[in-house]
Amino acid sequence: RAAPLAPRSAVRALGGQGFGAPSKGKGKKASTAAAPVRAKAAVAHYTGALRKGTLSPRRRVPSSIPAPDYASTGQPAYQRPLFPWDIKAKTPEEVAGMREACRVAREVLDEVGAAVRPGITTDDLDRVAHEACVSRGAYPSPLNYCGFPKSVCTSVNECICHGIPDSTVLQDGDVLNIDVTCYYKGFHGDLSEMFQVGRADADARALVRATHTAWQAAIAMCRPGVPYKAIGAAISDVIEPTGYGIVRGFVGHGIGRNFHETPSVIHHRNEDRNGVMEVGHTFTIEPMINEGGAGHVEWPDGWTVVTPDGGRSAQFEHTLLVVEGGVEVLTARTDKSQAPWWEED
Repeated sequence: RAAPLAPRSAVRALGGQGFGAPSKGKGKKASTAAAPVRAKAAVAHYTGALRKGTLSPRRRVPSSIPAPDYASTGQPAYQRPLFPWDIKAKTPEEVAGMREACRVAREVLDEVGAAVRPGITTDDLDRVAHEACVSRGAYPSPLNYCGFPKSVCTSVNECICHGIPDSTVLQDGDVLNIDVTCYYKGFHGDLSEMFQVGRADADARALVRATHTAWQAAIAMCRPGVPYKAIGAAISDVIEPTGYGIVRGFVGHGIGRNFHETPSVIHHRNEDRNGVMEVGHTFTIEPMINEGGAGHVEWPDGWTVVTPDGGRSAQFEHTLLVVEGGVEVLTARTDKSQAPWWEED
């Protein structure tokens, strides 16, 4: 995710920490029943109803909680290897640390998700996430990562990824992705899920259901010896017949002691040489699927990314560990996780 450092919680498709190039892919037309209307788009980067809100002051993390190297400087020290297929397998001790960090991240996401309701602001959700991390002795990984100002990403309706929590009030019918990463005892655990505010419409559920199905298909084919490029093929096999667009500007990533490591996990069909899965590899799969085309528009804040046509976008993410014969989902759902609302009639 060796391009110059730039803000983003997903990495650049060609290997840098930052944005990839805008996609020119095509998809089906965005639903006319997409998100509730808040305002008419009048600025180029406002492609739908979503608007930038007011930011609250940066939340503090007690000095007693171990923090990643970028917590004070905003700049991660990690340097990607020369070759994208150079991927370090975790030792048994590192795997144990990853399991702990991912367990904490799952607990935090479930706590934040339980707070989603009409009338709450995305900044309220950031407060819940921040306090949930701190109460467990974890540092919220997004906080000051390349300058990101908040502790979680909240991406509402047409926001594809990296939404900054602010005074935006969630309304009945909205859908949003909540992306949580926790730094705990020297390791990062990363996951995200889709949530509905009140009751989402049938088109939103169809988009989220297709995204979830494609994501699960990609996870299911992971095992030692599988090239990472096969993940994009598995997702494409599910999404291409639907007419939805697979966002190409952002990728999944290796993860461990560093927030973003090799490999780069590309979510669309590709022939990139990003390595082969081996026992001990830990990485994320996090496809972003748009109702319309595969492109994206970046807001001037340098973080918020939205669909070009104002259609909605959906995403799911897990941190995975390659094991003998398959893959272990380190951020797996528990009995406290939300019910799969997108499967409702």
